[in-house]
Amino acid sequence: MPIARNASLSGSAPDSSKTALLILDMISDFEFEDGTRICRAALSVAKPISKLKQRATRAGVPVIYVNDNRGRWRSDFAAQVRQSMAESSRGAAIARLLAPGPVDYCILKPKHSAFYATVLGTLLEHLGVSRLILTGVTAHQCVLFTANDAHVRDMELLIPRDCVASESKASAKLALRYFQDVLGVDVKVSARIQMPAPRKVGRGPAARHAARKRAAHRS
Repeated sequence: MPIARNASLSGSAPDSSKTALLILDMISDFEFEDGTRICRAALSVAKPISKLKQRATRAGVPVIYVNDNRGRWRSDFAAQVRQSMAESSRGAAIARLLAPGPVDYCILKPKHSAFYATVLGTLLEHLGVSRLILTGVTAHQCVLFTANDAHVRDMELLIPRDCVASESKASAKLALRYFQDVLGVDVKVSARIQMPAPRKVGRGPAARHAARKRAAHRS
């Protein structure tokens, strides 16, 4: 049954967009096996993802972070951001560049796919999303598993090749070949991705967030 927008999620997903930008596993301290290599790969795509996110935000496109949960499961994304931004963190530079903003959505996942045992499917349905832009690491694991799950949900997919990476170029190349040949995904560079026309000033998610804060303050 379709979700009634004004009756579900308690107003916690106010956006409406056919397109959403997904950022996978970029917020991390990378303190795990092969973490150094994956961190290096993530750093190589962090700037293109940041630029793509800026364009998405200006166009009113929802940005959704989906990340592995490290250590004891506490469903606390904010704590993960703080840990990732710490001076001692391998991923500090990435986390500072890509830290979620106040209007972004954040989800923790237990396995490779962003859809498995998470609220992502419900959120996308509520937002009215039918076109998903996938970015992040690693191309041949979490991005691939997420792409497969989006594909079987009949979603249009874009996976910009300059915004996904793996610990080896061979693995990333193999994943990109799979996306194109098996899933029929467009892997053009992020600069060529067309975003919806920017919304009128004062109508985007950032403006709505500011308006809600002002209303809460007045009350």
